[in-house]
Amino acid sequence: MKNFFDKHRATFRKGGKLAFLHSVFEGLETFFFVPNETSHHGVHVHDAIDSKRIMTMVIIALMPALLFGMYNLGYQHYLATGQLAEVSWFICFIYGLLAILPKLIVSYLVGLGIEFAVAQMKGEEINEGYLVTGILIPMVLPIETPLWMMAIATAFSVIFAKEVFGGTGYNVFNVALVARAILFFAYPSHMTGDDVFVRLGHSWGMSGAVTPVDAFSGATPLGQIATAGSEYPSVIQNVVGDPISYWDAFWGFIPGSMGEVSTFCILLGAIFLIWTGIASWKIIFSGVVGAVLMSLVFNAIGTTASMQMPPLAHLLFGGFAFGLVFMATDPVTSARTEKGKWIYGLLVGVMCVFIRVLNPGYPEGMMLAILLMNVFAPLIDYFVVDANIRMRKQRALQANK
Repeated sequence: MKNFFDKHRATFRKGGKLAFLHSVFEGLETFFFVPNETSHHGVHVHDAIDSKRIMTMVIIALMPALLFGMYNLGYQHYLATGQLAEVSWFICFIYGLLAILPKLIVSYLVGLGIEFAVAQMKGEEINEGYLVTGILIPMVLPIETPLWMMAIATAFSVIFAKEVFGGTGYNVFNVALVARAILFFAYPSHMTGDDVFVRLGHSWGMSGAVTPVDAFSGATPLGQIATAGSEYPSVIQNVVGDPISYWDAFWGFIPGSMGEVSTFCILLGAIFLIWTGIASWKIIFSGVVGAVLMSLVFNAIGTTASMQMPPLAHLLFGGFAFGLVFMATDPVTSARTEKGKWIYGLLVGVMCVFIRVLNPGYPEGMMLAILLMNVFAPLIDYFVVDANIRMRKQRALQANK
């Protein structure tokens, strides 16, 4: 393969027949091989961690949640249609794989297509940022989201939340969450409710029955709590009416978006990202603290089911864990100062619970919390840096006296 790129490189260089496709050629080559080019001028700190390695590490961290999410899609389908006892775990996994595969293909075709086109028009290199975003978008959307809707949301988010700001490393908002927000406000009936998180139809012809059992309900745990009224429900039910325990939620046997269901798999990804230095443990830890403190405040004054929701339920239900680990820690859109990371994570956790509890129309909350804090991350860093400058000035004045 390396010989192939070496042989055809001149064709895509300036003066070659296909020079107008230089960015495409360079993008494909650097996808397979580490570039040999290094800086020759100025002062630079060279590090083994570049953007491609960061994206690769995040993709590896996403694998447990992605693979289990595929299995859970099949598990929820066969449970809802009364066929779970007749199929193996492998059949559940294949069903989920076939269900999510078209969405992964559409996400990458649309997102990478736009990035390739923009790079060609600008004559710049193609960045690797969308390698992770392309997986995140299908993982945060309900499985029944139509492909054409996802394609539109992906295109709008890549163009208006990323490219207009200058591309990878310059975006203010998390691109995957912008795609979800576009769909949430443009097509709310396809993003919430009892019919969007459990797939009942065929996956490329797989599954003989598409009729749910009589007791079927596709409501997520957060959806059940949001509509429970003034009393916290004594039992959270699965799709066939059986109780859901906290252990079920921890392992991931609940309805929801593919990436958010298994807290255990998300924790595996978090450990990997923290160990490799990609994600900030300060944001993750302070986010959990913020959510717990805010939920305890509401528990003390609670008059509705959402206000009485225990802290553990906030951590296990919905997209809190997934958003905190894989989106709130985005090094581009989060706070970058060390003190700022504590503040940023704390406020993400607080705002997530705040939105969940006080607005039943947004039972999830994590999406809006992260997008809101994306806006304030630069301001948090500004005040942290400014406070440090003033402290050092004061120390210098005292030393000169």
